[in-house]
Amino acid sequence: MKISIVVTQEEHFKFAQEICDTIESSALLRGTGIAKRTPEYIQKKMANGDAMIAIADGKFAGFCYIESWQHGKFVAHSGLIVHPDYRSHGLAKKIKAKVFDYSLKRFPDAKIFGITTGLAVMKINSELGYKPVPFSELTTDPSFWAGCKTCTNFPILQSKENKMCLCTGMLYDPKEKQKTPPRHPFNEAVLSRLKKIKQALFLNKIIAFFV
Repeated sequence: MKISIVVTQEEHFKFAQEICDTIESSALLRGTGIAKRTPEYIQKKMANGDAMIAIADGKFAGFCYIESWQHGKFVAHSGLIVHPDYRSHGLAKKIKAKVFDYSLKRFPDAKIFGITTGLAVMKINSELGYKPVPFSELTTDPSFWAGCKTCTNFPILQSKENKMCLCTGMLYDPKEKQKTPPRHPFNEAVLSRLKKIKQALFLNKIIAFFV
């Protein structure tokens, strides 16, 4: 199977709706929150060259887009998704690596960050050199956090004044001296346990609020 990963152009507009549907259905299947995006928003990213798409025999196989915040001081990768027909082949990791390198070229001084509940994404980020950080080290741009409004966990984020949620914040600072292997090796068992603790704490607080 030959899959090419390229910077998006207008010719990829036709995949925008399918990308949005795949992102949403994947989130529902995992039972996780998600910041929804419209096909129009995805097409805008495509037109500006702020995204990469994986194509297999003319079909959409995977996707990820870039967002910059605070005048390019921070960069985030969002909407990382692989079509169900092309999963279990390491494609997500390949797309993320391509977007990561592309971001470093376009924004060489920017801190690259992300928030996620997915252990698979955490593992990929860790292998690229990201480290888990508190939300206070991420962008303060209200536009970024406003993008979480369509996530089912947004009330939790609001209650914590954008300082904590079920997502884990991860950051790559190009000014830090990187090592191989990464300085912050991924420990799935530890992060999974922390995720469960965080979920339990928030659940207890929600129950206490209504009692």
